[in-house]
Parts: sequence; structure tokens; C-alpha cells
Amino acid sequence: MDSLTQIVLGAAVGEAVLGKKIGNRAMLWGAVAGTIPDLDIVWRYLTDTITATEMHRGFSHSIVFSILAAPLLGWLVHQLKKRSDVGWQGWSKLFFWGLFTHPLLDAFTTWGTQIFWPFNWRVAFNSIFVIDPLYTVPFLICVLIAATRKCGTLSRKRTNNLGIYISTAYLLLTVVIKYIAHQKVVQNLEQQQIAYTQISTRPAPMNTVLWNINVDAGENYLIGDYSLLDSKPITFKAYPKKRSESEALINTSEVQRLITISEGWYILERNQNEWIYNDLRFGLITIDPDNPQFVFRYMLEENNGTITATEDRPDTSNMDAVLGNLWTRIKGN
Repeated sequence: MDSLTQIVLGAAVGEAVLGKKIGNRAMLWGAVAGTIPDLDIVWRYLTDTITATEMHRGFSHSIVFSILAAPLLGWLVHQLKKRSDVGWQGWSKLFFWGLFTHPLLDAFTTWGTQIFWPFNWRVAFNSIFVIDPLYTVPFLICVLIAATRKCGTLSRKRTNNLGIYISTAYLLLTVVIKYIAHQKVVQNLEQQQIAYTQISTRPAPMNTVLWNINVDAGENYLIGDYSLLDSKPITFKAYPKKRSESEALINTSEVQRLITISEGWYILERNQNEWIYNDLRFGLITIDPDNPQFVFRYMLEENNGTITATEDRPDTSNMDAVLGNLWTRIKGN
């Protein structure tokens, strides 16, 4: 999830663990704990794009990291604060839950999280977008109100807990909504007599009403979207895989690593003298209606037998139009 959401979650967890003893400082240290796992973005500046992508949401988002880092961070803070009523054990408990709830929440997003590192298995429920106001805003309001209440009062505890309960209930609701959307996709594919081997559904940006769809249909990927408010059948657009044209490139170790990252959902296309690797898991962004672009794509350059990947993000200068199209589509076809 986005940084603000993780700060809010960390603050609420900190309050739940130590708020009764140290008040708003529990929220502060909880917020710090909630942001620590995302410090793995430093790898972007220390290594190549593919390696940095592999390491994102890896070790720092694991149970192992939470278990190892919590007592160390707890001991360090204890040396600074010397609170006998808290002790290093109390601080360690705060840091463990602040660190662990971060990847637990991330597991519901599309990118996936290596909670069980060192096993190379990313947990991704694909039920919530990385920025979702319906999750964050009520949670933030509850945490802010709780912060204004007197330390140790029942009112403060109930308000903070209310934020945790509301956000958790919404998170679980997204799983139910995803199931409903997935079943609707299956129904549409059967009605349209489309043969397929895999389906991937995920929420469109900032909502859980509109869902983006990838379908593996043999030689093509079918891409479409479904709104809970739709009254017409789902329309799919075919994107040829063209595997034979890029076979030599696919067999390189670098591209194989990208394929593992994207869980097999990819299209390689040639643009003049360079290859573009499209990661289909995050869908398309339509700034130019005649030229939609995949959100995550990498420019591949070969030099002396080594493939170098450079991330190429879409131009976001016309986001007003993108958000307008998104809102229109949410309202149904």
C-alpha cells in the first residue's frame, strides 16, 4: 500500500500496543515501524533494475525480518527512552506488530509480498489497489481523533480500535467483491464461448467497483474490465503473445527473471530497434485512446550478450483525463 496508509496502520498498531502507557509517542513509533519495510526501495539506487524489482517486498516484508528486527529496534529505542514501565520487551512488541502488519496488508495488493521469505513465493490476493481512499480515509480519521483523546481513556482505545475494525472489515470485503467479479468474468467467458487457461482479476485504481481483467486464451491475452454497475456483457480486446518472434530473447536469463516477476503475464514487443517487456499484471493506462500503454514496462537493451532493463513509466501529465475516464467507466457500461 502507499506510504500514508502504512503510516496510519503503523500508528494504530502502536497505539493498540503501547498507547495506554506512552500516549501519542506510541503512534509515532508505530508509524516509524510501519514505514521501515519500504526502505527496500534503496535497492533502486544500489543495483540494476531487475535485481531491485526482485528484492522489492522481499526480505524486509517477511516474517523472518519482523522477528529479527523487532528485538533489535526495541532494544535501541529502550536505550534512548529508558522507560522501565515499557522495557525493551514492550518496544519489541510494538515494532514486531508494526513491521508485520505492513506486509500483511501489502499481501492483499497486486504486487505480492514474500511474507515467507526465503521461500520464493509471493502472496498476492489482488483484492485492493495500492491507493484506496475507502480503506485509508476512515482509518486516518479514527487515528487522528484518538490522538486528541486523553491517554489511557476508554474513549481513546475505542476510537483507535474502531479504525482498525473498519479498515479490516473493508479489506475482507474486497476479497468477497473480488470473488463476485471473478465469477462474473467466468460467466461472460462461457457465454461468449471463449476458451481460456487462466484468469487474473484486480481492482482498478482507487476503488473496488471496477475490476481489470487478464485472460490467457492461448495465442492471445484478452484484456477487459468489469464494473459492478455494468448492464452489458464484458468486452475483451485481444493482444497477441507473439512468442515465436521473441523466442531468442525469452530464453535469456534476464528476461526469464522478468517473466518470474510478472508470474508469466507478459508481452514482448519490438519498437524499431529496441524490445519492450510489458508486465500485464497492472493493466493499461489510456492517456491516448489510440495508443494505450501498459503501466509497468521495461525497455530492454542488449550489450555484449547482457540484457539491461530500464523501467519506462507512462507519461502522467494528463492524469485529469485518465481519472475522468476511470470515473465514467466505474459508473457502468
